[in-house]
Amino acid sequence: MTCLSACRGLKKGFPWVQATVSGSKGCGANMRVQVVGLLDRETTNVAALAQFQAALTHGHPTALAASDLTAFAVSDLATGGSPGGLPDRLLDYARSQQNVYHEDWLGDLWQRPGVTSPEVFIQRGWDECIDVLIRLKSALEISDRESDPCLFTGEGWIAEEALATGLLCFLLYIDEPLSALRRAAYSSGDSDSIACLTGAFAGAYIGVSAWPEDWIARIEYRNRLQAIADWLS
Repeated sequence: MTCLSACRGLKKGFPWVQATVSGSKGCGANMRVQVVGLLDRETTNVAALAQFQAALTHGHPTALAASDLTAFAVSDLATGGSPGGLPDRLLDYARSQQNVYHEDWLGDLWQRPGVTSPEVFIQRGWDECIDVLIRLKSALEISDRESDPCLFTGEGWIAEEALATGLLCFLLYIDEPLSALRRAAYSSGDSDSIACLTGAFAGAYIGVSAWPEDWIARIEYRNRLQAIADWLS
């Protein structure tokens, strides 16, 4: 209901900073951000855009940070980053962003009771994401393909856990995208959201060849999406 609540607020004419659900860090914030990661980082402030699209409906700082990290992961994999080193690169990036607030995009979203500055606001989000990325690294050291991935990195209902569990499924099956997607879809948590992110990471790394032709042929609005993909490439 979070996205619906925010959209209703916008429809009624509220500014987006009032329409958003300020306390929500639901995974809808980063389920839709993958395309931002495919934009040119030299000409686009990808971090700010990733956080802004999340903030429109999910105003919690962790929703913003997790969306930024999701876009970063997609960009990294799509431009040749090695999957094995991705968790460390994500951690380095998260730590470098702990006091960065994109005021030009986010405005006064940070202003709420008990928050003394925009830096204090955004740091909470990055701290929670760093915690779950550390859990991801521990899970990868165990490398357990049989157990439910949600046991290690969370059920995925919230943004940072959807990111980490989607990454876990992908990184357990780096060169087996269908197995990665199946592991995500058969998890015990918010399995469609986890699978959505797993598929995004696998697709960014491998490309469209990751998926069977008959799957591709059944994509809704395929021609429109292909036109966007061609424009981005």
